[in-house]
Amino acid sequence: MVEMRKLLLAAAAVLLFGACAAQGQVFSSGSPNRAIAKVDPVQYMFPAQVSVTAGKQSTVGLHFRIAPGLHINSHTPRDEFLIPTTFTIPDGSGVRLDSAIYPAGVVMALQADPATKLSVYTGEFTIQARIVATPGNHAVEGKLRYQACDQSQCLPPKTITVAIDVMAK
Repeated sequence: MVEMRKLLLAAAAVLLFGACAAQGQVFSSGSPNRAIAKVDPVQYMFPAQVSVTAGKQSTVGLHFRIAPGLHINSHTPRDEFLIPTTFTIPDGSGVRLDSAIYPAGVVMALQADPATKLSVYTGEFTIQARIVATPGNHAVEGKLRYQACDQSQCLPPKTITVAIDVMAK
């Protein structure tokens, strides 16, 4: 009976761990009771559609939200080994990224190493993209590359699609 109980407990533990893995959670090695959800740590908010003057530089505000408890490195991290947040538009989309103005990062220290200061984004932030479009309607798939972290670990770098419908007249 004791052996059967141990076997059932072991099976339940395997199923529970499998269910957590299936839901996409990565457990922190620093704290076994905490988890970083593998949902998108950064969400693109809007705009979905913008109207611009063809051939003229236009500024488009790109709004993002970072999941609570997470941060991402700013565009200008304080150490060269940290991955900066960058926005790009691929060639051939009919829209060229002339420049991008990133917000200033917030200085943050990790609880594990208070002496090390990071430049990060948290909560919501906006990138001002200066674009130039050829005449017509363009379904642009810009890219935001970032690395999300919490106080004890970082997720692998990720690139998300920033869909913008650009109507240039």
